[in-house]
Amino acid sequence: PVVAPGAGPGAPPADAIILFNGKDLSQWAHSRKGQLVPSEWPVRDGYFETGAGSGSVVTRESFGDVQLHVEFATPVDATGFSQGRGNSGVIFMGRYEIQVLDSFGNVTYADGQAASIYGEHPPSVNVARKPGEWQSYDIVFEAPVFRNNTLVRPAYVTVFWNGVLVHHRRALMGPTSPTMTVHSYVPHEAELPLTLQDHSNPVRYRNLWVRRLNR
Repeated sequence: PVVAPGAGPGAPPADAIILFNGKDLSQWAHSRKGQLVPSEWPVRDGYFETGAGSGSVVTRESFGDVQLHVEFATPVDATGFSQGRGNSGVIFMGRYEIQVLDSFGNVTYADGQAASIYGEHPPSVNVARKPGEWQSYDIVFEAPVFRNNTLVRPAYVTVFWNGVLVHHRRALMGPTSPTMTVHSYVPHEAELPLTLQDHSNPVRYRNLWVRRLNR
């Protein structure tokens, strides 16, 4: 198959699904009592911003194995510290989180810093840009496989942070959490929505796209 590449670095290739067109959040919604309602996150000048308490947003479409491109920026005014500074997250299948955080000169627990597999593995290096500067994640997520309610293959994740490989096909121990030292898989659907977390910190997002992957 021939796929036309994007026009430049970070631009979506021809077979990508555009998750944000720079104008509206029609691909995203809040999940309220099991119902999807339009996102309340504000859209401005080609980016959108976490809703400061309005709740996380999920894609209207579900996904399994994907390549995901995300660009984000934490606030220029770097107030707060540790987990209270530019905190958000990219969550696959509602369970497996890659942390978003202002990690430029901000000390926190290792597996809670930016680009960590939250609560499991820190990134191999910290390549954070300064607050307010646009950063990128390029993530390959391989969904777990269950057969007869038994795990036959764990989830794997590869992460490039600002162009630097920080996780190389790392096996996930299970749903990510800061409170569990042992993570256990629970069977779930083969495809589920992507989530951007609202952690009551203002974080900006732009240029989000995803490609379905064939095993």
